[in-house]
Amino acid sequence: MNNKQHQDIPKQYIPSAIEEKWYSYWEENGYFHSEPDERESYSVVIPPPNVTGVLHMGHMLNNTIQDVLVRRARMLGKNACWVPGTDHASIATEAKVVQKLRKEGITKRDLKRDEFLEHAWDWTREHGGIILQQLKKLGASCDWERTRFTLEDELYEAVIDCFIDLYKRGYIYRGQRMVNWDPSAQTALSDEEVIHKEVQSKLYYVRYPVKDSGEYVTIATTRPETILADTAVCVNPKDERYSSLIGKIAVIPMVNRPVPIIADEYVDPEFGTGCLKITPAHDPNDYELGLKHNLEIIDMLYPDGTVAYGIGFYEGKDRFEARKLIVADLENEGLLVKVEEMANKVGYSERTDAVIEPRLSLQWFLRMNELGKPALENVMNDNIRFHPEKFKNSYRNWIENIRDWCISRQLWWGHRIPAWYFGDGESDYVIARTEQEAIEKAKVKSGNYDMNRADIRQDDDVLDTWFSSWLWPISVFDPEFIKSKKANKELKYYYPTQDLVTAPEIMFFWVARMIMAGYAFAGEKPFSNVYYHGIVRDQKRRKMSKSLGNSPDPLKLIEQYGADGTRVGMLFSSPAGNDLLFDEALCEQGRNFSNKIWNAFRFLSLNIEEGKYYTPSAAFDTGNLADSWMMERIRTTLLGMGEDFTKYRLNEALKKIYSLVWDDFCDWYIELCKADQPGQHMPGENLERALGIFEILMKMLHPFMPFITEEIWQRIRPRSADEALTISTWPAVPDYKFPDAEKLFISVQAHVSAIRNIQAEMNLAPKTALTILIKPKTEEFGSQLNEARWIYTKLLPVQKITIDISAAKPKASASAVVDGSEIYIPLEGLIDLEKERERIQKEISRLDGFLKSVTSKLSNKGFVENAPNTVIDKERQKKYDAENSLRKLTEQLEELN
Repeated sequence: MNNKQHQDIPKQYIPSAIEEKWYSYWEENGYFHSEPDERESYSVVIPPPNVTGVLHMGHMLNNTIQDVLVRRARMLGKNACWVPGTDHASIATEAKVVQKLRKEGITKRDLKRDEFLEHAWDWTREHGGIILQQLKKLGASCDWERTRFTLEDELYEAVIDCFIDLYKRGYIYRGQRMVNWDPSAQTALSDEEVIHKEVQSKLYYVRYPVKDSGEYVTIATTRPETILADTAVCVNPKDERYSSLIGKIAVIPMVNRPVPIIADEYVDPEFGTGCLKITPAHDPNDYELGLKHNLEIIDMLYPDGTVAYGIGFYEGKDRFEARKLIVADLENEGLLVKVEEMANKVGYSERTDAVIEPRLSLQWFLRMNELGKPALENVMNDNIRFHPEKFKNSYRNWIENIRDWCISRQLWWGHRIPAWYFGDGESDYVIARTEQEAIEKAKVKSGNYDMNRADIRQDDDVLDTWFSSWLWPISVFDPEFIKSKKANKELKYYYPTQDLVTAPEIMFFWVARMIMAGYAFAGEKPFSNVYYHGIVRDQKRRKMSKSLGNSPDPLKLIEQYGADGTRVGMLFSSPAGNDLLFDEALCEQGRNFSNKIWNAFRFLSLNIEEGKYYTPSAAFDTGNLADSWMMERIRTTLLGMGEDFTKYRLNEALKKIYSLVWDDFCDWYIELCKADQPGQHMPGENLERALGIFEILMKMLHPFMPFITEEIWQRIRPRSADEALTISTWPAVPDYKFPDAEKLFISVQAHVSAIRNIQAEMNLAPKTALTILIKPKTEEFGSQLNEARWIYTKLLPVQKITIDISAAKPKASASAVVDGSEIYIPLEGLIDLEKERERIQKEISRLDGFLKSVTSKLSNKGFVENAPNTVIDKERQKKYDAENSLRKLTEQLEELN
């Protein structure tokens, strides 16, 4: 490294000037691409974002964490493979396409399926993949050559193979069940796609006449519009209030429908009026009662949530408008007894935010009990580890109470269900990959060997989006595996993957189901570790979203603070499993850190003398206290970071390297490497050691801040393409140890800081020459300090320094007591002695109060008898230290007086 190499170093670090340059360099050299080889594999699959989505704060956090893990694995010598891709997102994408067509005056009903899908593909081609390009701005080191899309041909076929395989094994069935219906998207949803929110509702008490009597029964409901579909009234057989009514006929208000009054122990006599209206088509519990008592089923709503024609009232009206109308009519009829306010939980669609309507529908289901057994066992026994472990409890609760998964969706965008119908009977269908295969199977099943393509039709529905993404860790490597049952070279090498990084909110949607699919098809876990990060929230603890307007644009953050600064800001506030309270000031702190690093490098570069060449070399056993201390700090930081990475405490690992770079290297080590006289170049051997250590620090920092570290790495010395930082080796924990040097240096740091505090408190000019006396706590310690006296003279304006345990205390001196050693600075001629007396008196008063507090605690019999010995010993040491310091300060005050 020579002066000419560094003449062009900008005064300021400008992220935009280097980020695109280095990302292009990394891509051009194929550093992120992986192929199976003899190395240990480290594979990660990206949680695929919606294909037409754009980068938001959750993506920023998730992909920053993944990139840190992947980059470090790559530096550890592993064959790192981070597979990117996108999800077709059936509901979200179809909704956007429908919205676009509506603006053009076209409805979905106006189009044939193929025509609509062409519009959907046009939309996907126009908007798809934008988010993946945005991830490059963040520095994501994905293997872009492996980019996948859940609706691409190979992965499409894998999903169809999965359906056929599970159908053959008896896991998939078709049946009429009560499902969660989204009237906005007009599709069924799984239980996991329903968000239950607590809302303020109204509880309506309504009288139902009992036929041929003057009696009434009163029911309570939050959904009075469903009265139109009631087919029974139910009471508990042990409820004496209604025992005489069992078997009689009630008349449903408005529609005047006679229905039986039945008895069933399901009814809780203590809840409401103890009398239930039964609506089998619009409530899951009522549906079960309807089957049990053979009740009529009346569906009063169309799929879009409007009242069906033929019901007799409010036909074509929206369900909520119908609610208002029936309440008014019931009141006019004298049948509305009262209305109460109540808090209750209402289900909302996770995608459209529409209120869910329980609906009886013919759907495809997947039996989950058997699939869930290995998924539960292998998480609870830590074969698959959750970080943090606390999420195992909610995972277990979900698996143990799992219900069959409704996998069909009434949409066109997605993987079309491979079911083909040839009649109207419940079993008049076959499962086949192709139309021709379906015709042949239908001929055999029906006995009609004249059947042709005009006699069969394919199911219009598609599969739940999660039914494709649950195969993601398998299908991205070997789409044929589900069908062939023979793993290809890639699946054998990369599966199972190592780490999955995701949010706990999709634990049931995705994580649990991937685990099930892994064991169902590969007989093996899909990943070894699941790292759950929190949700990004604002300072009011609200989830960041566009609708609330509380989410910054991630790309603007990168533009303002740089990708490295933004990554640091995100990681500083994201402990595993806890929600991130995002504060833009942390990104500013990250940018300031970038500037600190740049300024340190620029300072070292400016010390290069014209015509000289320097070879960076890390300091080992040079005999220099500063070198030994710095190398020991690197050693202990590497150990600490290693433990943090093992426990997925990435923010703690970042804090350690941040402190090592900013506090230790920049604020202390570089200062000690400087020339003795201002204006002189740093001694060559000092500069080479500083640059060598800087190289180590850039390696340790690279996973967190890839751009600035690569820029500096490439500037320190000429590098070939094979020597890029991103593929360099992670620093090994050294064999050398300098714990004594670290301990001594920390003491010297404390002394220097104490003297600087005295300078500040006494309002002394920074260059005011000082006479310093240090009375060490022991003679041995004094000998060690004497060897380090050059540090005091390097960092302080020392006129004279004496380190002597037996030296007489100078009169009229400022003083400090640091870990048992006394520091004195004679002040005569330097400051106002009266102020120093006031300062000491103030410190004496503080220590006096502290000593009283500790003494009181140690005098407390309950504390002494119950507290652990280590705690008591610590308090006694505090008392001893305070008494010692008080004695010394009192003596110092006497000296000044």
